[in-house]
Amino acid sequence: MIWLIGNKGMLGNDVEKLLKERGLTYWGSDMEVDISDYKALEKFGKDKKIKWVINCAGYTKVDKAEEEIDEAFRINKDGVRNIALFSANRQIRVIHISTDYIFNGRQEGSADAYREEDKTNPITIYGKSKLAGEEEIKKILEEYFIIRTAWLYGLQGNNFVYTMLRLFKERDLVKVVEDQWGSPTYTVDLAGTILKIIEDDSVSYGIYHFTNEGMTSWYEFAKTIYRKAKRLGLVEGNKKVTIEPIKTEDYPTAALRPRYSVLSKEKIKKEFNLKIRDWNEALEDFLISLRENRKGIESGVEK
Repeated sequence: MIWLIGNKGMLGNDVEKLLKERGLTYWGSDMEVDISDYKALEKFGKDKKIKWVINCAGYTKVDKAEEEIDEAFRINKDGVRNIALFSANRQIRVIHISTDYIFNGRQEGSADAYREEDKTNPITIYGKSKLAGEEEIKKILEEYFIIRTAWLYGLQGNNFVYTMLRLFKERDLVKVVEDQWGSPTYTVDLAGTILKIIEDDSVSYGIYHFTNEGMTSWYEFAKTIYRKAKRLGLVEGNKKVTIEPIKTEDYPTAALRPRYSVLSKEKIKKEFNLKIRDWNEALEDFLISLRENRKGIESGVEK
């Protein structure tokens, strides 16, 4: 018996697909159950024998959070506290999704991947609000899994891959930051790991990191998207786009971005016997599924 919170979001959408495919009993909720309102959680969950909560809900507008501080903390801290309190009262195990933004992105003097026990030091309101949510879970619950991820993309919702595909259509020149490093993560792969924890009925509680394997810069990521999308027919055959590398300083944003946010997956791989595929391979799969989706939509329109 699983409660999937945030089932309409980018990650929640793929978690829900897997729950259906595997015939698992679950309830899904999104905006209709306000997690910052404890009574709303109580009302939705009171008659349900819930064993697991998967929390994919969150305030994720990184730049807007710098202005909407209260809103970011209302969802990412207060909402998470409510989920933790609701779960603690019923011995429910929680899987909560967090972010690389809880680190400052400046591994001083080294380029080692961030481990779960490394010092947190968020440099944005979004990161601070997500870290506050983690702290609430740790205070209230003993039986929890916090999974930090990064550079997430999937079929549902806005993400870097969609932005690039749109820009490739609209422009001949696209400028992309070359001095920020991380590991792209396909929602399908993270969703599979979440379900593995549940299907294993795991009691190996704690904080884990999950992204696809390998690391890249936003610039190299964009070039790879272009190359693959061109080959798969997602970019017009005769359309040529130049992708130009720029520095972070040349692309100012309201919120600072971590320069280096590669997360170590050693703990999660060892604990759950996972083989995580490279981001390149995952991206290929995503773009193929995007192409198939488009074909389906087009043939539906023709009918």
